[in-house]
Amino acid sequence: MNPSFPSSVSLERFLPSDGYAGTLVARIWQPGVHAGPSVVVIREDGVHDISGTFATMSSLLETESPADSARAAAGVKVASLAEIVANSIVAQRDTSKPFLLAPCDLQVVKASGVTFAESLVERLIEEHGAGDPVLSARFRDQVLSVVGAKLEGLKPGSDEAMKLKALLVEKGMWSQYLEVGIGPDAEVFTKAPVLAAVGYGDHVGIREDSVWNNPEPEVVLAVNSRARIVGATLGNDVNHRDIEGRSALLLGKAKDNNATCSIGPFIRLFDAHYGLDQVRQEQVRMTVTGLDGFVLEGSSSLEKISRDPLELVAQTMGSHQYPDGMLLFLGTMFAPTQNRGPEGKGFTHHVGDRVSIRAKWLGELVNEVRHCNDAAPWTFGVRALVNNLAARGLLRHGL
Repeated sequence: MNPSFPSSVSLERFLPSDGYAGTLVARIWQPGVHAGPSVVVIREDGVHDISGTFATMSSLLETESPADSARAAAGVKVASLAEIVANSIVAQRDTSKPFLLAPCDLQVVKASGVTFAESLVERLIEEHGAGDPVLSARFRDQVLSVVGAKLEGLKPGSDEAMKLKALLVEKGMWSQYLEVGIGPDAEVFTKAPVLAAVGYGDHVGIREDSVWNNPEPEVVLAVNSRARIVGATLGNDVNHRDIEGRSALLLGKAKDNNATCSIGPFIRLFDAHYGLDQVRQEQVRMTVTGLDGFVLEGSSSLEKISRDPLELVAQTMGSHQYPDGMLLFLGTMFAPTQNRGPEGKGFTHHVGDRVSIRAKWLGELVNEVRHCNDAAPWTFGVRALVNNLAARGLLRHGL
């Protein structure tokens, strides 16, 4: 077993700070004759399979009140939460027993970029350094001296933002990152194909040819086809800074690779006790623990986001339809600069790193870093899901 993962899992950390008070829904892999994914509700007495009522997470989130629907579904108890969480750690997983999957299925996985001033500065530094961590370190002070303080509290698209844009053009420092960071239009991109995200305890991937990469701990919104935000979860928007830094047109290669999108451990549905106000106050904390003894800690506060979650959803769905809903990463203010090796090289992942992302109302998402080609290949796509649900007799109510 990889020593970066504990042999036992703390349910206190896995669950939100208020324990089972929220409406928590997830997906698990059910073993057996008709093995396949099942939608489940996490309750104090165990994990209950409600796939007989809701064949997919997408269908649950399309109901008028997903939280009420999840609570009303009796389901069938599968196992205790402790058993399923422990079995979800891939290094100790018994595939003959249930384990957690990413909590989304038919939803498109989208991501917002450059939504915090801190991350905007780092994107500028990457661009100036052409993806080279040493050159980027040299540009840091120069970039900060010109734009750092001016970004504090700046509302994208405002008159003040446009004045700053004019100043930066005059100084020859305009870039595509500033355009989406302070301009009227948000950066939104497709993070992963449908069903490609990995879940709690799985390997998360980095490209073998990357020399500068990092995790991006984020809150992820669950949005249905009517553009209603119905819940939230956590995500790791793994980024290859050397690739994106060479050119923003390489964003797809920097962001969308095997196992580079982690989501989970569950979706907390909006109800009387949890909603968008709590999302706006969320503090996302992350710890990376390496087999070499290296520890990196960071945090991201949604209170400092430059674009409100409602605006990001509106911009994403403003000229597009998502009939099965979407998951939307909100971006992060976390961009590590701590040196892991030689001075000026900054932080980059090592194989075996344990990444823990935790938030008060959303629990903890844990993954272990592997090269993309060494993580389990993505083979279970939409066709496989539909065939599987049909074989299990779960399509009688439709998707």
